[in-house]
Amino acid sequence: MPTRRALDATDLARVAVFAALIAVLGLPGGFVVLSGVPVTLQTLGVMLAGAILGPWLGALSVSVLLALAAVGLPVLSGGRGGFGVFLGPTAGYLLGWIVGAVVIGLIVHAGGRRPVVWRTAVAMVVGGIGVIYLFGIPVQSLVMRLPLGETALSSLGFVPGDLAKAVVATLVVTTLVRAYPRGFRREWREPVAAERAPEAAAV
Repeated sequence: MPTRRALDATDLARVAVFAALIAVLGLPGGFVVLSGVPVTLQTLGVMLAGAILGPWLGALSVSVLLALAAVGLPVLSGGRGGFGVFLGPTAGYLLGWIVGAVVIGLIVHAGGRRPVVWRTAVAMVVGGIGVIYLFGIPVQSLVMRLPLGETALSSLGFVPGDLAKAVVATLVVTTLVRAYPRGFRREWREPVAAERAPEAAAV
């Protein structure tokens, strides 16, 4: 198992970079998918933060971004900011970003092993979509005073865009593992035979 190390200046710099990345991904605002529901790119940044920084630094980078939003900086999609965003219908999704980053990091780096394609993809879907929806939909239902089932059904329109982001995030992470593993700042133990087999079959 990898040993724990103290947080250093490089870790803090990486946290800041990913917080900035998530903010930048929000600059274009929302775009419309086939369902007509606007989707933003910021969850892509959340996915990458959890996978590359790991569960705790990934969550810290998201928390930094949300703290900046809370004090009024326009770092959320479309230039939104201010404490009011945490009282609106998207508040649950924002909280879900933090938990989602933790879940993604835990799955991607499960057991201290090197990230592989299948586990990274599962992490993006479970943590980057499922967990965020789990927090977001009930809060949206409560704030908008809509039935939970109706809110969940309307949220299905976001799924195609979120799945596309999960695919992109998986490709970025697996490419980075091969091209620049030092970017993860982790020591991995060798994967078990069961994990090597899918990778070998894909070659």
